[in-house]
Amino acid sequence: MNLAPDGVTAPKTDTKNRVSDPLIINNSSFQDWQSDRNIILDVYSASMQRTIPMHVMLPADADVASPVLYLLNGAGGGEDAANWSARTDIQSFLKDENVYVVTPLEGMFSYYTDWQQPVEELHGYNKWTTFFTEELPSIMNQVFDTNGKNGISGLSMSGSSVLSLAEWADDNGSEANGGTPGGNLYSAVGGYSGCAATSTFPGQQYVEVVTGIRGGIDVEDMWGPKGGPDWVANDAAVNAEKLKGIDYVYVATGSGLPGPHDTLANPELEGNQFALANQVVVGGVLEAAVNMCTHDLANRTNAMGMTNITYNFKPAGTHSWGYWQDDLHDSWPGMAAALQVPPRN
Repeated sequence: MNLAPDGVTAPKTDTKNRVSDPLIINNSSFQDWQSDRNIILDVYSASMQRTIPMHVMLPADADVASPVLYLLNGAGGGEDAANWSARTDIQSFLKDENVYVVTPLEGMFSYYTDWQQPVEELHGYNKWTTFFTEELPSIMNQVFDTNGKNGISGLSMSGSSVLSLAEWADDNGSEANGGTPGGNLYSAVGGYSGCAATSTFPGQQYVEVVTGIRGGIDVEDMWGPKGGPDWVANDAAVNAEKLKGIDYVYVATGSGLPGPHDTLANPELEGNQFALANQVVVGGVLEAAVNMCTHDLANRTNAMGMTNITYNFKPAGTHSWGYWQDDLHDSWPGMAAALQVPPRN
C-alpha cells in the first residue's frame, strides 16, 4: 500500500537507529515532544485523498515487536493545543512501555467517522472509519515491527468514536491488519467521557453541540438527515453486541459534580477562576449528559450478558483533562494485558 501521494512505499523503519525514508517520516513539525522517541508519520489515505500526519511515540525497546495503541484526541482532533501530548503525562507514563502510541493530528469535529459529503473546513473528504479499519493498520505493520495486537482509545468526541470504530472493525481482523482473520481488529478499547448513542434525540443533540455549534458544520453532511440509517449504523449503543469479540473494553464517565481536579490547585487552570468556573459549569453539564449516555450503554450491554466491558462511573468529575489522564492510567493495566505488551529487556 502506498504511504505517500507519489506512490513511494517506504522500507521497514529502523526504529532502533531512527533511520527512515524522509518522504514518510518528518521529525521536525510537532513541537510538543518530550522525548526523542516521537516522530511524525505522514500517511497517505486513498479514501481521503490526502496525507494525514500521525504522531507516533515509539516503544521503549526498538528490538521488541510491540502492539499499537491508537490514541485519539477530542473535538480539536489534535489540530489545537488540546491534545494528549500537551495536556497529560502520557510521555512519562508510557516511557517504559513497549507500545506504539499513534495519534492523528487531524480530525477536528469529525467524530472520526465516514462522512457522506466532503467539507472544505474539515480538509475535504473525511473517511476515518475506512482509514482506521482498512488503511492505517496494515501501514503500521509495514513500517514498524508490531506484534499483531491493536488497541484504540479516545476522549469526549472520540470517546464515542472509538466504540463505533471497534464495532465497524468487528470482522476486520486479518493478517495484513495484524488481527485474527475474521475477528475484531482491536483487542482493547478505551472510551473516556464519550456518548455512545447517536441516533437518539439526546445523542443527536450531543453531536450537534460538538460538530454543529462548536465546529459550525452541518451535521447532516456527516451522516445525512437526522434519524437516517447512517445515524443508526454509527450508534455504538445500538450496535453494542459487536463489542463482544474484544478482550477488554473500558468505559468511564464522571457524574458532572465537581471533583478533585475542579479546584484552583489543578495546575491546568493556572489559578484562573474564570477557567475553573467554565470547567465546573460547562464541563459539569457535558459530563452529566455523557453519564446518562453511558448508563444507557451499560444497561444494554449488561442485559446482553457482556462481561468484557469494565464501567467506571465516578461519583464526581467534569468534562476535563485531569479525569481523562486518570482514565488512561486506570485503563492501562487491562489494555496492556489485552495487547500483550512485552516486558522491557
